[in-house]
Amino acid sequence: QVQLVESGGGLVQPGGSLRLSCAGSGFTLDYYAIGWFRQAPGKEREGVSVISSSEGDGRTYYADSVKGRFTISRDNAKNTVYLQMNSLKPEDTAVYFCAADGSGIGTLNIGYEYDYWGQGTQVTVSS
Repeated sequence: QVQLVESGGGLVQPGGSLRLSCAGSGFTLDYYAIGWFRQAPGKEREGVSVISSSEGDGRTYYADSVKGRFTISRDNAKNTVYLQMNSLKPEDTAVYFCAADGSGIGTLNIGYEYDYWGQGTQVTVSS
């Protein structure tokens, strides 16, 4: 069964850090581009970061709002993609989702149809 499972969310103070994980089962994440998206209450889902497949040179892309603070990476041995989030701000509060794109390219565009989605993990940044 193909599945993506996010973990690592939680409550953190402003300026703090969290590392989100996106673990794949039933398929090999390295062949897919993986995107991280987030959705805050009352807002549209937005793209946060993407890493292309290894065949796509593992290129990374970030939304302007997180550039310099978030880092996306892969651990192929664990079939997992991570999102390291530093210098967190209250406006980063949202449910974070990961998604897999079989084209290997990926995009931050929320209108693009990714093949698989995880169930999401809550990130709350508050003092």
